[in-house]
Amino acid sequence: MDPNILTPQLMAAVIGAGPAGLFAARELANNGAYVFIFNRDIKPGGLAEYGIYPRKTKMKEGLRAQFRQLLATPGIEYYGNLVIGQNGDLTLDDLRGLGFRGMLVAVGAQGTKWLGIPGEHLDGVYHAKDLVYHYNQLPPYADMEFHIGKRVAVVGVGNVMLDIAHWLLEEQKVDEVIAVARRGPAEIKFDKKELESIVGYLDVPAVQMEIQRVTPQMLNLGQDPNNLRQLIADALDKAAPVNAGRGFRMQFLASPVRILSDSSGHVNGMEVEQTMLVRTANGETAAHGMGLYQTLDIDTVIFAIGDQVDSSLGLPTTGAEFTKNPQPRFPVEGSSYEVFDPAAGKPIEDIFVAGWARKASTGLVGLARKDGSNGAKALLQYLATLPPQPANIEGVRARLRALPKPLVTNADLVRLEQAERERAAALGVPDFKFDHNLEMLEVMGLIQPLVK
Repeated sequence: MDPNILTPQLMAAVIGAGPAGLFAARELANNGAYVFIFNRDIKPGGLAEYGIYPRKTKMKEGLRAQFRQLLATPGIEYYGNLVIGQNGDLTLDDLRGLGFRGMLVAVGAQGTKWLGIPGEHLDGVYHAKDLVYHYNQLPPYADMEFHIGKRVAVVGVGNVMLDIAHWLLEEQKVDEVIAVARRGPAEIKFDKKELESIVGYLDVPAVQMEIQRVTPQMLNLGQDPNNLRQLIADALDKAAPVNAGRGFRMQFLASPVRILSDSSGHVNGMEVEQTMLVRTANGETAAHGMGLYQTLDIDTVIFAIGDQVDSSLGLPTTGAEFTKNPQPRFPVEGSSYEVFDPAAGKPIEDIFVAGWARKASTGLVGLARKDGSNGAKALLQYLATLPPQPANIEGVRARLRALPKPLVTNADLVRLEQAERERAAALGVPDFKFDHNLEMLEVMGLIQPLVK
């Protein structure tokens, strides 16, 4: 697409290059916009690159092939290794000053949720996201040290918990993983496919006893305790091989209240309060504390309880998400993609959100793809209301070149992927990733070779 024949006002910025941002960029470019993608990481893909379990190489390569095609769309320019935010390389106001008429924020949910209980600062307490980034070799998390013991409590019962448990049991060779849930078996968030990878480690009798223990409460709420039993039975039919001597179990209706430590400040237990399931006034299920406590004998705690957006971008937040216009001007399928400023009582005219930036921790690649496209459609509606204004494409490129750091373009990514394929072949492994930004920048020819 020749930028000289574009509709002048249709120059848009997409911030974030996960599935939502990439599919949003294609939607914008295919409808006449000239799009600059700005990405914090060197590589595109977001959690599709750095959140999927490392051994799923076939799935990852399939997604990478899709992303290559998206980045090759005429009218899209990619710039990685660039931070947008209040303390970043460029601010949102900088982008406005460069002539961007609209911006779509698709940065995911970079922040982490915590319960705010005593002991979260202790050595041996981590958030699942940091560990996922670590074992997926995202700089700088790849170099971080994590002190993992032999008995680990993972708080949460979603697919991320299963991935973490998989890594702990297979790679860290821990003795036991306990998945701790405030609610009951009906509120689990993982699926059979993910369970298959570690169900061989599952202490089935212990989980059956847990289900039996909470069955009366489930029946009172109209929940079927047999659903989890059937899920486990179905997963066992396709269970992956496991190593003997390691175990995995689940504990329901247990709410963490504090993490205990030894004299050196390292985790040596977690106190949980027994909870009771109740129906709230709006028909949802909640867990209320019963004043009965138990201490789990563990030496590591990992929170897998969801994510929240990063407020350093400079946008207002509500809960775990950027604040959205409750009465959207440009809704798509009934949803709002417009950022709202509660202090001013009005939307921020030119900024839209999509993917986990719009609704944190919701769905995987398929949902992110659709949400990104829908966010782009909302932004296109807004852009169509603006008067013409000459696009500043060369001005944007000049400003980016003037930044005091190397930026990564699509052409650079081609060189990086080739270097990683060659390294994988030399090592005889199916997949290889450089886990340091400097190494990646060097093999792309963007910095001088490092001193060995």
